[in-house]
Amino acid sequence: MIRVGQGYDVHQFVSDRHLIIGGVTLPFDYGLEGHSDADVLIHAIIDALLGAGGKGDIGHHFSDTDSQFKDIDSRELLRRVWSELKIEGYTIGNIDATIVAENPKMAPYLEKMKENIAYDCQTSIQHVNVKATTSETMGFIGRNEGIAAMAICLLEKQDNKPSLL
Repeated sequence: MIRVGQGYDVHQFVSDRHLIIGGVTLPFDYGLEGHSDADVLIHAIIDALLGAGGKGDIGHHFSDTDSQFKDIDSRELLRRVWSELKIEGYTIGNIDATIVAENPKMAPYLEKMKENIAYDCQTSIQHVNVKATTSETMGFIGRNEGIAAMAICLLEKQDNKPSLL
């Protein structure tokens, strides 16, 4: 069985946090507002994985009102989601993600982001693609008010193990 999921996330900039994208701390004057570490890329990927598995969304599993997730490393959330999907017999066909940001420039960090995601999802880096674009100075992203990310993934189910999530 083959299943596809898509995810989208957006966070606004704030001045009192580190900017973490794809598990990489980027040198920048602003971070992203959020209950967890606000890693917009990882959140989009989590939603894509959950969608492909028919498991709802990130907010259902990791509520922003639950103190246990306050400032949590989003990579830990990704590892938890992937662990459950793997137990159910899923493997990753591919993950493709796009970061939409005017600043900072993402190109120097994309390879490390791919490595982090592949590691956390226990898959080959060849199964993960991360790219970046701008919004051509339009909208909230163009005004440097925040960052968005979108992701799509393909999961293949290797057996009929029962659902645990």
